[in-house]
Amino acid sequence: MATKKRERQLARQAYERRLDRQAQRVKRTRQRWATAVVVVLVLGAGTGVAAAAGAFSPTKVLTCVYTKSGTAARKVSLPPANPDTSATYTAKITTNRGTVDIRLLNSKAACTVNSFVSLADQGFYNNTPCPRLVTTGFYVLQCGDPTGTGSGGPGYEFKSENLKGAKYPADTVAMANSGSSDSNGSQFFLVYKNSSALPPSYTPFGTITSGLSVLQAIAAKGDDNSNPAGGGKPNESVKIERVTISKT
Repeated sequence: MATKKRERQLARQAYERRLDRQAQRVKRTRQRWATAVVVVLVLGAGTGVAAAAGAFSPTKVLTCVYTKSGTAARKVSLPPANPDTSATYTAKITTNRGTVDIRLLNSKAACTVNSFVSLADQGFYNNTPCPRLVTTGFYVLQCGDPTGTGSGGPGYEFKSENLKGAKYPADTVAMANSGSSDSNGSQFFLVYKNSSALPPSYTPFGTITSGLSVLQAIAAKGDDNSNPAGGGKPNESVKIERVTISKT
């Protein structure tokens, strides 16, 4: 009897040990799953935080540098240093010979467009002559100098933009300069006929969408050949009455 009792006791102990081992295995498995879930949650949270940080990270702000230079032909304030790069601008140039509509290339020449818009909004271009027409070699009407001498400006300068691969087909609006890449001011030219002879040295900042025929009619009247650099005053005088900017 004692032997059988002992056997039953040993069997029960062995059974309890198996149950204990099984319980330990279950516990370890649950711990591993819990750890994996925590890791996934942490990683997921980290990704979410990173995404959120990206979503709310500050947008890079473009800063334009306008350097005071010379005497302003008309008193104006400097353009804002930080242009609205997300805006879409158009300009309507009303002249005594007709109207020219322009789509400004804000995404490609933001500092140039910013300056042009600022000057137009301040009335800098209103009631100003276009002192130069070129009808041989390249084909442009140059405007933007209130003095009408070809040397007037806004009293500041800024660097060129959008020059890589720049070309000047008919309908281009580009900045005039004194030969240096940082000598842009207020003067600009309107291309009325393909001008492949122009080097890529002048910032293209707009495209003519309407009114090219107005410029071609002006060019058909010719110029007085008074400018040593080419062309001269238009034989049919041209005056900008106003420049109106639209923003969307």
